[in-house]
Amino acid sequence: MVKNIVLIGLMGSGKTTIGKQLAAKLNMQFADTDELIVQKAKKSIKSIFADDGEFFFRDLESEVIKEVSKHQNIIISTGGGAVLREENIDNLKKNGILFYLYAPAEELFKRIKDDTERPLINTANPIETLKSIQNEREIFYNQADFKINTCKKSLQQIIDEIINFFAS
Repeated sequence: MVKNIVLIGLMGSGKTTIGKQLAAKLNMQFADTDELIVQKAKKSIKSIFADDGEFFFRDLESEVIKEVSKHQNIIISTGGGAVLREENIDNLKKNGILFYLYAPAEELFKRIKDDTERPLINTANPIETLKSIQNEREIFYNQADFKINTCKKSLQQIIDEIINFFAS
Protein backbone atom coordinates (compact mmCIF):
# COMPACT_ATOMS: atom_id res chain seq x y z
CA MET A 1 0.00 0.00 0.00
CA VAL A 2 1.31 3.43 -0.95
CA LYS A 3 0.72 5.95 1.80
CA ASN A 4 -0.70 9.37 1.13
CA ILE A 5 1.41 12.48 1.54
CA VAL A 6 -0.47 14.97 3.70
CA LEU A 7 0.60 18.61 3.85
CA ILE A 8 -0.38 20.62 6.92
CA GLY A 9 0.59 24.09 8.04
CA LEU A 10 -0.58 27.64 8.32
CA MET A 11 -2.01 29.62 5.41
CA GLY A 12 0.76 30.67 3.05
CA SER A 13 3.08 27.80 3.98
CA GLY A 14 2.89 26.47 0.41
CA LYS A 15 0.69 23.42 0.85
CA THR A 16 -1.25 23.78 -2.41
CA THR A 17 1.66 24.96 -4.58
CA ILE A 18 4.00 22.28 -3.23
CA GLY A 19 1.28 19.62 -3.31
CA LYS A 20 0.48 20.16 -6.99
CA GLN A 21 4.15 20.06 -8.01
CA LEU A 22 4.81 17.02 -5.82
CA ALA A 23 1.83 15.18 -7.30
CA ALA A 24 3.08 15.85 -10.82
CA LYS A 25 6.61 14.73 -9.97
CA LEU A 26 5.51 11.53 -8.19
CA ASN A 27 2.65 10.78 -10.60
CA MET A 28 0.13 10.87 -7.76
CA GLN A 29 -3.30 12.45 -7.59
CA PHE A 30 -3.73 15.76 -5.76
CA ALA A 31 -6.57 16.86 -3.50
CA ASP A 32 -6.92 20.23 -1.81
CA THR A 33 -9.42 19.98 1.05
CA ASP A 34 -10.27 23.69 0.80
CA GLU A 35 -11.16 23.26 -2.89
CA LEU A 36 -13.27 20.21 -2.05
CA ILE A 37 -15.12 22.22 0.63
CA VAL A 38 -15.84 25.00 -1.87
CA GLN A 39 -17.22 22.42 -4.33
CA LYS A 40 -19.33 20.77 -1.63
CA ALA A 41 -20.74 24.06 -0.27
CA LYS A 42 -21.00 25.68 -3.72
CA LYS A 43 -19.55 28.92 -2.34
CA SER A 44 -16.20 30.40 -1.35
CA ILE A 45 -14.58 29.80 2.01
CA LYS A 46 -14.90 33.50 2.74
CA SER A 47 -18.66 33.23 2.10
CA ILE A 48 -18.97 30.09 4.23
CA PHE A 49 -17.30 31.90 7.15
CA ALA A 50 -19.48 35.00 6.63
CA ASP A 51 -22.80 33.19 6.07
CA ASP A 52 -22.50 30.06 8.18
CA GLY A 53 -19.62 30.62 10.59
CA GLU A 54 -16.35 28.87 11.31
CA PHE A 55 -17.96 25.94 13.15
CA PHE A 56 -20.01 25.02 10.06
CA PHE A 57 -16.87 25.32 7.94
CA ARG A 58 -14.97 23.00 10.31
CA ASP A 59 -17.79 20.43 10.08
CA LEU A 60 -17.56 20.46 6.27
CA GLU A 61 -13.79 20.23 6.53
CA SER A 62 -14.03 17.14 8.76
CA GLU A 63 -16.44 15.46 6.31
CA VAL A 64 -14.12 16.17 3.37
CA ILE A 65 -11.02 14.96 5.25
CA LYS A 66 -12.74 11.75 6.32
CA GLU A 67 -13.66 11.03 2.70
CA VAL A 68 -10.36 11.99 1.03
CA SER A 69 -8.33 10.11 3.66
CA LYS A 70 -9.84 6.84 2.45
CA HIS A 71 -7.97 7.17 -0.84
CA GLN A 72 -4.48 5.83 -1.48
CA ASN A 73 -1.52 7.21 -3.39
CA ILE A 74 -2.70 10.81 -3.17
CA ILE A 75 -1.21 14.12 -2.10
CA ILE A 76 -3.59 15.89 0.30
CA SER A 77 -3.27 19.60 1.00
CA THR A 78 -5.28 20.61 4.05
CA GLY A 79 -6.57 23.95 5.24
CA GLY A 80 -4.49 25.59 7.94
CA GLY A 81 -7.02 24.83 10.68
CA ALA A 82 -7.70 21.21 9.74
CA VAL A 83 -5.49 20.09 12.62
CA LEU A 84 -7.76 21.73 15.20
CA ARG A 85 -9.93 18.63 15.33
CA GLU A 86 -8.28 15.45 16.55
CA GLU A 87 -10.55 13.37 14.33
CA ASN A 88 -9.00 15.07 11.28
CA ILE A 89 -5.46 14.24 12.36
CA ASP A 90 -6.52 10.67 13.13
CA ASN A 91 -8.17 10.24 9.73
CA LEU A 92 -5.21 11.76 7.87
CA LYS A 93 -2.70 9.55 9.73
CA LYS A 94 -4.62 6.30 9.08
CA ASN A 95 -3.37 6.21 5.53
CA GLY A 96 -0.91 9.06 5.30
CA ILE A 97 2.41 10.57 6.30
CA LEU A 98 2.00 14.11 7.60
CA PHE A 99 4.40 16.88 6.64
CA TYR A 100 4.21 20.16 8.55
CA LEU A 101 5.27 22.99 6.25
CA TYR A 102 6.54 25.79 8.46
CA ALA A 103 7.55 29.41 7.92
CA PRO A 104 7.67 32.36 10.33
CA ALA A 105 4.56 34.57 10.45
CA GLU A 106 6.34 37.48 8.74
CA GLU A 107 7.22 35.26 5.77
CA LEU A 108 3.70 33.83 5.60
CA PHE A 109 2.26 37.34 5.52
CA LYS A 110 4.53 38.31 2.60
CA ARG A 111 3.16 35.35 0.67
CA ILE A 112 -0.55 35.96 1.34
CA LYS A 113 -0.87 39.73 1.91
CA ASP A 114 -2.62 40.32 -1.41
CA ASP A 115 -5.09 37.43 -1.01
CA THR A 116 -8.47 38.84 -0.01
CA GLU A 117 -9.96 35.36 0.51
CA ARG A 118 -8.29 34.83 3.92
CA PRO A 119 -10.98 35.62 6.53
CA LEU A 120 -8.83 34.81 9.57
CA ILE A 121 -6.27 37.54 8.82
CA ASN A 122 -8.74 40.29 8.01
CA THR A 123 -7.57 42.15 11.13
CA ALA A 124 -5.86 45.42 12.06
CA ASN A 125 -2.51 43.65 12.55
CA PRO A 126 -2.41 40.52 10.35
CA ILE A 127 1.19 39.58 11.25
CA GLU A 128 0.34 39.52 14.95
CA THR A 129 -2.81 37.55 14.11
CA LEU A 130 -0.71 35.02 12.16
CA LYS A 131 1.75 34.74 15.08
CA SER A 132 -1.13 34.15 17.47
CA ILE A 133 -2.75 31.51 15.24
CA GLN A 134 0.62 29.84 14.73
CA ASN A 135 1.27 29.70 18.48
CA GLU A 136 -2.20 28.27 19.16
CA ARG A 137 -1.84 25.57 16.50
CA GLU A 138 1.82 24.63 16.96
CA ILE A 139 0.95 21.75 19.31
CA PHE A 140 -1.33 20.30 16.61
CA TYR A 141 1.09 20.90 13.74
CA ASN A 142 3.84 19.16 15.70
CA GLN A 143 1.88 15.91 15.51
CA ALA A 144 3.16 15.63 11.93
CA ASP A 145 5.65 12.94 11.07
CA PHE A 146 8.05 15.51 9.59
CA LYS A 147 8.51 19.28 9.90
CA ILE A 148 9.94 21.19 6.94
CA ASN A 149 10.96 24.82 7.16
CA THR A 150 9.93 26.34 3.83
CA CYS A 151 11.61 29.69 4.42
CA LYS A 152 14.53 30.58 2.14
CA LYS A 153 14.20 27.34 0.17
CA SER A 154 13.25 26.90 -3.44
CA LEU A 155 10.16 24.95 -4.37
CA GLN A 156 12.42 22.22 -5.74
CA GLN A 157 14.42 21.98 -2.49
CA ILE A 158 11.22 21.54 -0.48
CA ILE A 159 9.86 18.93 -2.87
CA ASP A 160 13.15 17.01 -2.79
CA GLU A 161 13.13 17.11 1.02
CA ILE A 162 9.60 15.68 1.14
CA ILE A 163 10.47 12.95 -1.37
CA ASN A 164 13.57 12.00 0.63
CA PHE A 165 11.54 11.64 3.85
CA PHE A 166 8.71 9.85 2.04
CA ALA A 167 11.06 7.35 0.39
CA SER A 168 12.91 6.49 3.62
